[in-house]
Amino acid sequence: MENKTEVITFILVGLTDLQGLQSILFLLFLMLYLISLFGNGTILFVVLTEPKLHIPMYFFLSNLSCLDICYATVTVPKMLAGFILGPQTISFSGCLAQLHFFHFTGSSEGVLLAVMAYDRYVAICSSLHYTIIMNKRVCLLLAATTWGIGFCHALMHTVMTSQLHFCGSNLVQHFFCDIKPLLRLACSNIQLNISLLNIVTGIIVMAPFILTLLSYLYIITFLFLKVKSHKERWKAFSTCTSHLTVVTLLYVPVLFNYLPSSTGDTPQQDMISALMYNVGVSVLNPLIYTLRNKEMKLAIRKKVVRKLFLVKI
Repeated sequence: MENKTEVITFILVGLTDLQGLQSILFLLFLMLYLISLFGNGTILFVVLTEPKLHIPMYFFLSNLSCLDICYATVTVPKMLAGFILGPQTISFSGCLAQLHFFHFTGSSEGVLLAVMAYDRYVAICSSLHYTIIMNKRVCLLLAATTWGIGFCHALMHTVMTSQLHFCGSNLVQHFFCDIKPLLRLACSNIQLNISLLNIVTGIIVMAPFILTLLSYLYIITFLFLKVKSHKERWKAFSTCTSHLTVVTLLYVPVLFNYLPSSTGDTPQQDMISALMYNVGVSVLNPLIYTLRNKEMKLAIRKKVVRKLFLVKI
């Protein structure tokens, strides 16, 4: 029987090994991470403390902000440490935990965007019954289902990855433990893992994406056929533009990275895609929702700016 040493720790090689770039990238991603924490934290604070925002749209937005904070926190601190201290060591259990929470928050966010599209569909196309359809119980059920689907999807990948045997190189060509770079290091058969990544993750990605597209297709059709006033039509559609922008920012890199999913993609492509839908989306979401939303801007001025002014006095 061939004697092979089992891998119990991994080394995350990070984004780059060029010394000149590491300090610049550290400052850049530290700034982006702080913007993400501040922006999403502000949205959470304002939605929780402003009674006027206690409606389904902002309830789901607060869930999105919570997911974005967790989504970035799973990967960015370890990446920042890598820029300063060099390639980061992570235990096998720590690697699985990072993989789990990354896919937990990421897939939950994808499902939540479909739920938010459904909320806009009900608000625009069934406005008279909106408060009845999107009552508190339904909103809580949709939010719980969103987080539950994300958790189960991540758990599947975590369990399947934990069953693999790693006996060769322990260098993970990525800045965090993702499925595809780990599969490249596995010594055992990974065919089932690849099939699950293609089929199950494909469904988790495509089903919410298709539901989102169908919701907006129905909204657009409704606005052009039922709403005669151009002003009212534009007003209704303008409430959806922020959400559509976020959907585009998330799904374009995700579709490139996971559909079709294979271990033949280069690590550089994987890392660029991951940065876009992990760090980029977490930073841009709060900016998009605050800059394009009058109610949110007014609430921020009321809750944040006034509070800071009173503190100074």
